[in-house]
Amino acid sequence: MKDVVSGLFLILLALIGLWLNQDHNLGSARRMGPGYMPMLVFWIQVGLGTAVTLIGLFSGPDPLEKWTGLDMASLALGVAAGFIVWAIATNLGPFFSQTYNGVGLGVLAGMLVVSWSAGWRKIGLICASMAVFALLLEKFGFFAALIGLIIVASMAERTHTVRGVAGMLVFLLVLCWWVFIYELDIRVNLWPQF
Repeated sequence: MKDVVSGLFLILLALIGLWLNQDHNLGSARRMGPGYMPMLVFWIQVGLGTAVTLIGLFSGPDPLEKWTGLDMASLALGVAAGFIVWAIATNLGPFFSQTYNGVGLGVLAGMLVVSWSAGWRKIGLICASMAVFALLLEKFGFFAALIGLIIVASMAERTHTVRGVAGMLVFLLVLCWWVFIYELDIRVNLWPQF
């Protein structure tokens, strides 16, 4: 059942993203506009959510997984917290009222609430890490956003050690710089811009 709900949740988030992305120029594959890459990512997420849902429907019930009251409550409270924080975020200043930063803050709050439940902890913290990346990228730069993403995502698995996370952090910082900045020449701030 959790696979089905998770798949539907991924599809819902992707459809919201596609709806919000309508304001951006898509361009073409040869001359991509600012909305082209998000559109591709959202469609890939729809496909992933569909696959997760179908696998969940046909795999049958898992006798080891049962929904607890905390699982249901954290999911409901997470959705409510996300919408409430999103509504309040537009009044927190221009950073959150412009673009999608208010939505990102709502997603971060909702996913942190969802992750209180052990059953939702992994997906909640991984989604929260993506929101942290999105919120930090513009003001704090690529490296701070990537560090935030890696640290929050590493909390999803309790077996990670500080040494292992530090090694992964260094490796991914170098790899992402080489791929996205050096090779693909993506123009993004690497350091904080205040």
